[in-house]
Amino acid sequence: MPETAPDDELTITAPHRELLDQVLDKWSLQILNELCERPRRFNELRRAIPAVAQKSLTATLRRLERNGIVERTLLSSRPVAVEYRITPLGKTLRHPVDVLLDWAAASMPAIDRARARFDDAELDG
Repeated sequence: MPETAPDDELTITAPHRELLDQVLDKWSLQILNELCERPRRFNELRRAIPAVAQKSLTATLRRLERNGIVERTLLSSRPVAVEYRITPLGKTLRHPVDVLLDWAAASMPAIDRARARFDDAELDG
C-alpha cells in the first residue's frame, strides 16, 4: 500500500502509478487470470486471449516479468518453447484485485446511473 501522509492523505507517487498501470491494465489482468490456473506457453496464452495482438501480449508479459509478477522459463523442447507462470509475488495480487472486482460489481448499478445522468446532461448541454 502506498505510504500515507501524517494526516492520512493518500500519497500516490509516480512509481506507484507506473506499477499500477502496468499490472492492472486490460491485458495484464487477463494474462494473470490465465496464469492463476497453471503455467502456460506463449501460444496457449494467445489462444486463451484471442483479442490480444502478439505484439501486445509480448510487451505485457515482459512488463509483468520485469515487475516480478510472472516468470519466463525456456523449455528444452523441440521446437524450443517458452512457458510463463505466476510468481509468489504475483499471487499476492489476487486478493486486492478480487476486492476491486467486488467493489466494481457492487457499485455498478450506481455507476450506471451516474453515467446515464452525465450523458443526459452532456446531450442537454
